[in-house]
Amino acid sequence: MTNRKKRLQKGIESLEEQIRIHEEKRRQAMEEGKIELADYYDKEIISKSKDKSKKISQRDK
Repeated sequence: MTNRKKRLQKGIESLEEQIRIHEEKRRQAMEEGKIELADYYDKEIISKSKDKSKKISQRDK
């Protein structure tokens, strides 16, 4: 059971890092005026956040 929790925790940490990277890329896209690219990163951030919340709920069971 602890191996599963460790694996889920690593997945959560990975998703948090990916969210941070996407937020930075979104900010850069907005500065460069690439609205469509920024919208793509918005969608990715939302998707990664949902995945993160799923993993958190699985870990806490």
